[in-house]
Parts: sequence; C-alpha cells; structure tokens
Amino acid sequence: MPSQYDAALQLDIPLEMARRHGIPSNISQADLNEIDQNPPAWLAQSRANRTGKKKVWATLQCAICSYSEQARPKKWWPEFTLLACYDHEAHELPKPFSAATTRTFVYGVGSRFTGVIDADESAEGESAEAPEA
Repeated sequence: MPSQYDAALQLDIPLEMARRHGIPSNISQADLNEIDQNPPAWLAQSRANRTGKKKVWATLQCAICSYSEQARPKKWWPEFTLLACYDHEAHELPKPFSAATTRTFVYGVGSRFTGVIDADESAEGESAEAPEA
C-alpha cells in the first residue's frame, strides 16, 4: 500500500500539497491510480500551471554505490558533477577529468548526500577579449 510520500512522487506533487488536499497517509494503489488518471480539479490545475522549468522531485544517486532517493530540489543547489552518500570517503570518488580541475564539496544535499562540483581552472582563466590584429 503506497504511503503519502509515494503518492506525492507518483502524482509529481509536493508532499505538502498531498497533505493539504487530503491524500491519506496510506492509500491503495487502485485509488492512487484513479486520482492520477482522473485528477481532481486541484491536481489538474497544478499540472496545467507547470512550466517545466522547475522539477517537483529530483533523483539523487550516489556515484559510488548507486544508493538513491527522491528529494525536492532546493533553489541553492548548483549543478552537481556527481553526488556521493555519506557512507563514502572523498578518496573513493571518481577522479576529476583533468589535473586542472578544482573540486568543491556541497554538504547537506537531500537526506544523506554530498554534492561535488568539478570546475576546470584553465577555462575560468581564459579571456573573452578579441585577439589583436
């Protein structure tokens, strides 16, 4: 029997919206499928208002052990090169693509992840000025 969280994932809505509109803490799969296929007015309106720019849910997956979870993306999340769960040490991560790469760590992503951002230093130092003739 799916939980309220599972229902929010399937309906692609925030958990808060599921609570606000009376999705029970446990719902039968048949009832959940019925809501999904014949959405009530509030769900139809929510789907109609989506622009596709902001995801409702993001899949976070560890690059080392493939542990994954669904989480609501945060505005402050940058574009991560990879994610690793807290079960792993930094030396276990895949190596950066080049020696000129600077690696930055972002802690507290989802319930148990560290985000990794690899930036190529040589690309950052390049000038956008036109060459002299």
